[in-house]
Amino acid sequence: MNRGVRTTLVAATAVALSAALAGPAIAAAPTGAAGGHDATRRAVEAVVREGVPGVTLTAREGRATWSTTAGVGNLRTKAPRSAGDRYRVGSITKTFVSTVLLQLEAEGRLSLDDTVDKWLPGEVRGHGHDGRAITLRQLLNHTSGVFNYTADKDFGRTYFLKDGFFEHRYDRTSPAALLAIAMSHKPDFAPGTSWNYSNTNYLLAAMVIEKVTGRPYGAEIRDRVIAPLHLTATSVPGTRVTVPQPSSRAYSKLAETATGPTYDVTTLNPAIAYGSGEMISDSADLDRFYSALLGGRLLPPHQLKEMKTTVRIEGAPDVRYGLGLMDRTLSCGGREVHVWGHDGGIHGSSSDAVTTADGRHSLALNLNGDWTGDTNTVIQAEFCGD
Repeated sequence: MNRGVRTTLVAATAVALSAALAGPAIAAAPTGAAGGHDATRRAVEAVVREGVPGVTLTAREGRATWSTTAGVGNLRTKAPRSAGDRYRVGSITKTFVSTVLLQLEAEGRLSLDDTVDKWLPGEVRGHGHDGRAITLRQLLNHTSGVFNYTADKDFGRTYFLKDGFFEHRYDRTSPAALLAIAMSHKPDFAPGTSWNYSNTNYLLAAMVIEKVTGRPYGAEIRDRVIAPLHLTATSVPGTRVTVPQPSSRAYSKLAETATGPTYDVTTLNPAIAYGSGEMISDSADLDRFYSALLGGRLLPPHQLKEMKTTVRIEGAPDVRYGLGLMDRTLSCGGREVHVWGHDGGIHGSSSDAVTTADGRHSLALNLNGDWTGDTNTVIQAEFCGD
């Protein structure tokens, strides 16, 4: 996440902001409803001026939708981004995983107060980790203390830096192997005593879904969320290395700094992200998903209330974390506006999706570069008008 707390896989590289890429940033003509989005369009254009190759965005308010793009989707051909671009959504996957787990709770098949060990006996052990002391709720709100496997230095060198990435981008990894990386470290803290974002939490949450249902977690997301909402651009790709068309290229510096060459990282095996960040979608589908979720179409009232029960994030006073869902407080000319959603990042792709508490006003956008660009300025412009 921006504003001091990165909730993405690319956080492992601790990249800094960069100077703008060479070349003009030209905004495409918007589609859909014409009025009321001038500030948003200007904010999107500013993100491209910061150095992001291109941006695609779709907003939805009631039944009206509006889209705009800026910059390019392909640095070689200069082809523009499309409003219909599909892209890797990274940690936005977590909201889908949490939704399915809460649906299973509503069906009486599990409880958020169950220990991890009840469903994955003996799996969370090593260097002080103990699944008998961690609840499913603590996985979903990142208070478990379980070490974040993507923060492992060897993992970072292997998958996020240039030499390692080009050698290992198509590796087939297993959830067990990723969990073993986390278990080779000490926990960050005792369960329930603090907060720290850990992709291992949602690796485990996806494994619990599979243990409870006997089916791949992606199949449960497809049947419980994607199909009922008719999310035609959304998928859980598994080991598929390509992004379906229409889509743009994705770019990264593959370095711990934001300077130097820019690399095309569009194709990769997303299995390294699994339940923490594997999915693909587009902006219109993400608007529909978060609108339906906050509007009460996916969860009963009790489970939605649980999802929206938040904990404090140290160093981010305007953001609180629920169960795979973030509550952000925007300051709009002296009044506070709350938007709910999640951000996400994976190689060459930074995304954000939010909606109002009633689900009526939603926004989703994607940057096809991972080393610069502040999506919060765009969200602020859309919901505050400045």
